[in-house]
Amino acid sequence: MTVIAVIGGGISGLTLAHRLRSRGKDAVLLEAGPRLGGNIESRRRDGFLTERGPNSFLDREPTTRELAASVGVEDRIRTADPAAKARYLYTRGRLRAIPSSPPAFLKSDILPLGARLRVVAELFTGRPPEGVDESLAAFGRRHLGAAATAVLLDAVQTGIYAGNVEALSVGATFPQLTKLEREHRSLILGAIRSQKAQRKALPAGGSEKLRGALSTFDGGLQTLVDGLTRALGTAAHTDAKVEGLQPGQGGWRVSVRENGRQAELMASQVVLATPAYVTAGLVRPLDEPLSALVEGIAYAPIAVVNLGFAPGSTPAPDGFGFLVPGLEKRRLLGAIHASTVFPFRAEGGRVLYTCMVGGARRPELVGLDEEALVALAREELKELAGVTASPSFTEVIRWTRGIPQYNVGHLERVAAIDGALKRLPGLHLTGNSYKGVGINDCIRNAFALGDALAA
Repeated sequence: MTVIAVIGGGISGLTLAHRLRSRGKDAVLLEAGPRLGGNIESRRRDGFLTERGPNSFLDREPTTRELAASVGVEDRIRTADPAAKARYLYTRGRLRAIPSSPPAFLKSDILPLGARLRVVAELFTGRPPEGVDESLAAFGRRHLGAAATAVLLDAVQTGIYAGNVEALSVGATFPQLTKLEREHRSLILGAIRSQKAQRKALPAGGSEKLRGALSTFDGGLQTLVDGLTRALGTAAHTDAKVEGLQPGQGGWRVSVRENGRQAELMASQVVLATPAYVTAGLVRPLDEPLSALVEGIAYAPIAVVNLGFAPGSTPAPDGFGFLVPGLEKRRLLGAIHASTVFPFRAEGGRVLYTCMVGGARRPELVGLDEEALVALAREELKELAGVTASPSFTEVIRWTRGIPQYNVGHLERVAAIDGALKRLPGLHLTGNSYKGVGINDCIRNAFALGDALAA
């Protein structure tokens, strides 16, 4: 009984099963749904390539490169077009460019003058309070002031978590900020020192890999999923719903209903790479306190509205896209200029906007019907970005439980989950619910767990 059962076929489960098998372990992947990839799915239709979930990743994580190379798709990584370098915020009634340097920030109109000067005063920020899990908003107000927090910091978190800046834990969502604070006191000083250290560490004339470029694959993120699917072969099972787990005899009995037939699998180790709400149900019969801890992880609902425009019907937008801070009271969280970022995703001069609606800010909007969501996105694009053309292509994707919310107390919760798992030897958890929501986070954590289990 040496097989390791990985339950959940999203990017975390796929990566973990592949890593285990590449390390010589007999791993089997069990996915309840009809397809692998979780919320990663790329689709081609009417001259557009759209993403149902994540749109890209930052090419700075070595394990992501290693994974892509191991399944034969590293050469299909594509970086964002230089035309997508600019980024915008909708604030004080119009889109404003986010400045790319400190001097540009001081000259910009992204914030009123007084708020910009308050950001400069961050150089004199005091030491943080001891033993306090601060909200992102509280952290931001201490360092940057109220205005910069409400406009800049809120917009940044919206693009990642679609959360509530007053509720999110800064230590769980942006650990790099708390690290800078611990080591340098001032974020500005820390950033300057870190950039100098990074420049010294980069070899002159070296590879462009791992320099943090916004990236995807030439067939969309589905390319990575397809590579992993091919590599796993018959070790990956779809329509295989795990209905129960039972410890015993030095391992685990896994009850599975696969393609309508009941079966049992004996495993030496079990890894739950499922969303928190699924994991909570599976562990409830085993450990009620552990189930309650996992179930307490909230999710923000998201609706993705893709609007495609025929060639020549609307100008190609400049830059990556724009975000909308909560204080603007708009119905749109933001939009990605998908055809500008990755031109190959729209054929023949077509234009593609990917609009985000809902989040922790306006969760009720995700429940609107498809026609209403398309109308909402069109109205908001017209008012915020001046897009007046009628789309030739529309697509709506709803995630009623979209993005895990690392709210205040999340780090303590995760530590408690890790402690509770000691009561269930051979059971492990991974996925975007715990220690990072991004693709890079999921891959890095799956590598680490796979290497630990293989050892």
